[in-house]
Amino acid sequence: MGSMEPVNPASPLEQALHAARALVLADLVAGGVAHADVVSLVEDSVAERRWWVQQWPDGVAYVAGLIAQDVQDALLERYGRWPVCPVCGSGDPHALDVEPELGPDPHWVCHKAGVKVASVGSLGSATGGTTSS
Repeated sequence: MGSMEPVNPASPLEQALHAARALVLADLVAGGVAHADVVSLVEDSVAERRWWVQQWPDGVAYVAGLIAQDVQDALLERYGRWPVCPVCGSGDPHALDVEPELGPDPHWVCHKAGVKVASVGSLGSATGGTTSS
């Protein structure tokens, strides 16, 4: 038997990872890109971030933004930009960025327009024609 500690589903870390996974999956569904291979990218990121937070417990509040960035980077290599900015109707399609890069309450932001588009996990409402400030 290895020295793997059992995963406690009620731990704050597991709750944070589960919530982060759900938020990123919601945004992938909103973008119509939640294919099985993409979901596996999310799982890979969750596993990596679980290890990362175990090394740095104070980072638990940042996992949603980090997982969103991990998945965005992985998608860029395989598929292209995600999520494409829903705010700028003209010009080259460009992706939204996660801000803060390392902080709680991450948002998708368009740097061209200088606006917050949606919280991570809320892209569906942002792309449904509603705008938020």
